[in-house]
Amino acid sequence: MAEFTIGEHDFLLDGRPHRVISGALHYFRVHPDLWADRIDKARRMGLNTIETYTPWNLHEPVEGTYDFTGMLDLDRFLRLVADAGMHAIVRPGPYICAEWDNGGLPAWLYRDPEVGVRRSEPRYLGAVSAYLRRVYDVVTPLQVDRGGPVVLVQIENEYGAYGSDKFYLRHLVDLTRESGITVPLTTVDQPTDEMLSQGSLDCLHRTGSFGSRAAERLATLRRHQPTGPLMCSEFWNGWFDHWGDRHHTTSAQDSAAELDALLAAGASVNIYMFHGGTNFGLTSGANDKGVYQPTITSYDYDAPLDEAGNPTAKYHAFREVIARYAPVPDDVPPPAKPAPEFSVELDAGAYALKAPESWGTWERHEALPELDELESMPRMALYRTTVDSDVPATLVLGEVRDRVSVFLDGQPVGTLLRQNHERALGLDRASGELVLLVEDMGRVNYGPRLGEAKGVIGGATLNGKPLTGWDVLPIELDTPPDAAATPDGGAGPVLRRARFDLDEPADLFLDTLGWGKGIAWVNGFCLGRYWSLGPQRTLYVPAPVLRAGANELAVLETATAATTVAHFRSAPELGHTEA
Repeated sequence: MAEFTIGEHDFLLDGRPHRVISGALHYFRVHPDLWADRIDKARRMGLNTIETYTPWNLHEPVEGTYDFTGMLDLDRFLRLVADAGMHAIVRPGPYICAEWDNGGLPAWLYRDPEVGVRRSEPRYLGAVSAYLRRVYDVVTPLQVDRGGPVVLVQIENEYGAYGSDKFYLRHLVDLTRESGITVPLTTVDQPTDEMLSQGSLDCLHRTGSFGSRAAERLATLRRHQPTGPLMCSEFWNGWFDHWGDRHHTTSAQDSAAELDALLAAGASVNIYMFHGGTNFGLTSGANDKGVYQPTITSYDYDAPLDEAGNPTAKYHAFREVIARYAPVPDDVPPPAKPAPEFSVELDAGAYALKAPESWGTWERHEALPELDELESMPRMALYRTTVDSDVPATLVLGEVRDRVSVFLDGQPVGTLLRQNHERALGLDRASGELVLLVEDMGRVNYGPRLGEAKGVIGGATLNGKPLTGWDVLPIELDTPPDAAATPDGGAGPVLRRARFDLDEPADLFLDTLGWGKGIAWVNGFCLGRYWSLGPQRTLYVPAPVLRAGANELAVLETATAATTVAHFRSAPELGHTEA
């Protein structure tokens, strides 16, 4: 059994000074069969620790129902870290940000309009306490003083950028200690006096989050953490992308120089990200500082290990820097191999507007409900009603969150996008069956818009008259809809499928060039969203979801595709980097 403590100037491992050289690797963004590979590559870059968040909204998707299996098997992940001879840092939030849907907070939490999130409000404290106890059931026996890998546990996350409720932080600390966590507890905030002061308690070890000007930021941190080791627990070595924006990259040379400055100052570090992975499914978040910006599916982050787990120039540059301060293994991971290239034709498809009953079950609502008001809180739904106006009309929606496609008698009329602040559409005629396809593009993960409702907010009017009498069909997207084929074609959302054969499983890169907007699955595994807005063009298909022999691709197109061919590329294409 080892002992990990905080000394006057250093972290101490069994009483000896120990520098934490860590990298962020989120188990929930990587296929579990690839965890060991990614962890080993972290070790070979010279890291001695793996850091991870835990996503509350995945572990407790329904209130009181928990999932710690498959891609959410935190116990297995931490044991693999230990098997590699490495330590672990666990950051259970409850809020994680992380460009993750709703910052990791479950959407069901907000169904109670009186709940007070991220503060000492009884209903919230009850929910977060129940969740954290389940996380600590996993983490407590895996602490370093019990023979496990966990050396640090974080309380909340960048709380100084959100609030200053010390009673709330104290509750989290007390709960954490009562749950058997004995390792040192940390907080992280951006290195400003206000955030470092508001976001922590004196009983916690303060750390910073930044990616440049190390000496200046460490000096600010030292004013608020006068003793003990200095640590940048989020060293930002890359960045994330939004749909419709450019692809962000950072110089490997410049990032390595900043890492060198941190280590030369004697600081401990956690590289964010070492390996970003993928926002599989519909898990990517969004930002909204006046304009809604949904995050893309890839979380490559321009990290040392790319989205498919291959070392980059940054990996080798960081490895050289770390070797100046700590032992680094001699063996280096091999470079990436080209992925198989081939094309397949998608079938004629199943059109939702032609046979909607095979996509789900209609529900009757008098008023137009928000997505969050539906029992399953779906990410997508069809809404239909009948309109009868013998003159041109204007359809006005209260607020669009986040995309609404409008159809009249099965024909497309237009699309309203939240990022364009659109909410009104002129109709040349307004008589017949009106259908809305409503899509949630990802919940805001940072700032005051956490937890906001999704769908059409505030109802709909036609020429100022409220529209009522709605049939609503939630579309579940964990797996492809089991929709009936409609070979005569049509308009609106269409699900197309294709089969392809492989000699053996291998990583693939699905090219979405020529497609509009939608979601793709391989063998029932949701790869995530695609959108012709870019910058991301390929979706990563991890080898473990594939099999030798027959495989199935399913594509739900919600816009208009210019091609019905699916191409697989030899390498990823995440977009151009120029501003």
